[in-house]
Amino acid sequence: MRKLKLQTQVSIDGYMAGPNGEMDWMEWNWDDDLKQYVTELTESIDSILLGRKLAEGFIPHWKNALDNPEMADESARIFVETPKVVFTKTLEKSEWDHTVLAKGDLSQEINTLKQKEGKDMIAYGGSDFVSNLIKVDLIDEYHLFVNPTAIGQGLPIFKERKSLKLIQTHPFKCGIVVLVYSNI
Repeated sequence: MRKLKLQTQVSIDGYMAGPNGEMDWMEWNWDDDLKQYVTELTESIDSILLGRKLAEGFIPHWKNALDNPEMADESARIFVETPKVVFTKTLEKSEWDHTVLAKGDLSQEINTLKQKEGKDMIAYGGSDFVSNLIKVDLIDEYHLFVNPTAIGQGLPIFKERKSLKLIQTHPFKCGIVVLVYSNI
């Protein structure tokens, strides 16, 4: 069975974004080792799962990056060409290449995807989408990019108590520490 991995950035005090979705506290001056970590993580997947809100910015951003010679890199190609599933209750059809919509029950849709042949899947999303994945216990592996900033309040990744098993830690020169957890 395929695993669903989550990659997300969090503040040191556990928030995905500020109270109004602010992300200006995130460290984006990534060193080569952190970029290599992300490359290796994305090499283990063949599907990207997104919440609708993030998809509306994520997909066009990476398409623009791929089309811009100054920004185009391997990450842009991977994020554009990898098949994506966008979870939505409001969109009627996908406007994006390599993208299908999932409009049914979140657990049923993801468990069906887990049963298909292929590599693992990775989820990216905002607080609502990620929290819903966690709440119904769909994440198999957490890759939490802990930024060296406390923001005091914001949108949490965990809205309920959750016990996890630490698998690995990866500190990087830019100050981010990646904590990798699995479900117990």
